[in-house]
Amino acid sequence: MPGSNNGIKIVVVGGGTGLSVLLKGLKQYTDQLTAIVTVSDDGGSSGRLRTELGILPPGDIRNCLVALAETETLMDKVFQHRFKQGIGISGHNLGNLLMAAMTEITGDFVSAIKEVSKVLAVRGQVIPATLELVNLGAEMSDGAVIIGETAIRQYQNKISRLFLIPEKCLPIQAGIDAIMEADAIIIGPGSLYTSILPNILVEGVSDALMKSNAVKIYVSNIMTEQGETDNFTALDHIKTILQYARQPIIDCAILNTGRIDELRLDRYRQEQAIPVDASCQEILNLGIKVVTEDLVAADDLAWHDTHKLAQTIIKIVQKRTQKYHLTD
Repeated sequence: MPGSNNGIKIVVVGGGTGLSVLLKGLKQYTDQLTAIVTVSDDGGSSGRLRTELGILPPGDIRNCLVALAETETLMDKVFQHRFKQGIGISGHNLGNLLMAAMTEITGDFVSAIKEVSKVLAVRGQVIPATLELVNLGAEMSDGAVIIGETAIRQYQNKISRLFLIPEKCLPIQAGIDAIMEADAIIIGPGSLYTSILPNILVEGVSDALMKSNAVKIYVSNIMTEQGETDNFTALDHIKTILQYARQPIIDCAILNTGRIDELRLDRYRQEQAIPVDASCQEILNLGIKVVTEDLVAADDLAWHDTHKLAQTIIKIVQKRTQKYHLTD
């Protein structure tokens, strides 16, 4: 088992399933974790609660809280339970409803997160990228302007430009403070346009990432994503992030070189997804260090193995800081 070192301060930036996978592994190494999470989700249970109650979409926040929970308990399962029937409640996630209720009880979303964190014994903190009810907008390659994360995902054309509505969304100061105090900042893995970039587009986040003395690590996705990153290489992902950040915010890139079996490849081909090409030399030419590892999980999906990924990150941080001891 890895050893916990509560002195390493790590900030992770993103959203979706990739962020949860990352957090589950990192919590074994440090208690000083901060997840800065995108809040542009407008689909499913989160989207319904956002529309009906005017609160931030709780889904990605909930997933991060559960991922950072001290142990896998019955309460964790309760938070992830999704109702399968019932007029008005079918499709809702119980954790989302509890987040909505706690927001009403405490008076604000940040306080609700803190109270739920206590219930789950969360190791670290989870912070929304912004407290504004932000919408995601995209200008597509055919000239169409699409509003809403779900609509953007479903539109079958390349994204030419991504933006937030309103464009000047302010960050939460606690998130900026965490970035400035971090030993390491992890960007990704996750959907490039709908999980990673919305955080970077929040005013002040890119500047804070640039000014921070932390080592900034990008974790490349293992597979491309239909409608977002068709045929993208790891280099394409990185160039897109740097384009929107408008400054060099990546010191190191972690790329998967593990093999994906034919059974899984066939499944992803049906979704028009292929493995992300490592394109190592081109990334090195940008002045970004590259770390390659077999990071593929041994399950039905071509996801990152949470423990392999966390260990790879910790070794990079250890080498950079020379202050912490890693116990394998």
